[in-house]
Amino acid sequence: MLTVRRAAALDARDIAELLNEVIAIGGTTAMTDAVDPVDVQAWMQSDPRAIWHVAEDDAGQILGVQWIDPHPEHRDSVGQISTFARSGKTGLGIGSKLFEATKQAARMAGYAWINAEIRADNAGGLIYYQSRGFEDWGRIDGYVMRNGQTVTKLLKRYDL
Repeated sequence: MLTVRRAAALDARDIAELLNEVIAIGGTTAMTDAVDPVDVQAWMQSDPRAIWHVAEDDAGQILGVQWIDPHPEHRDSVGQISTFARSGKTGLGIGSKLFEATKQAARMAGYAWINAEIRADNAGGLIYYQSRGFEDWGRIDGYVMRNGQTVTKLLKRYDL
């Protein structure tokens, strides 16, 4: 059984492990540098309007993480979303359950809409956000990642 709950500081180690697994595989995230639990805790506490959820199995293993925080340009009205699932665990409903929790929490926090920036070469991510009801609204061409790789990001929005 899959349980979704608000993430806590004690989850930082497991979240960092999951993120590092996805970063090491590459190809789906703009993140290129490994993170540690201190980084994750700092992100979780970076803004009082940040909302983090984890999905875990019966044994307590974190299978997915999703968070929103205020968009750097739109601040109060827009939540910037990030979603990660453990490698090999996609298609189990992790993303669906995480988004239901995030969507409800975002409405309660007063966000008007959620922004997703997905690498154009991340077919799984594009399908995921499209299947949640996100709609295209823009793109960022020539986005340079920290490792120097240039990608296109597609912008999708979900009106709350």
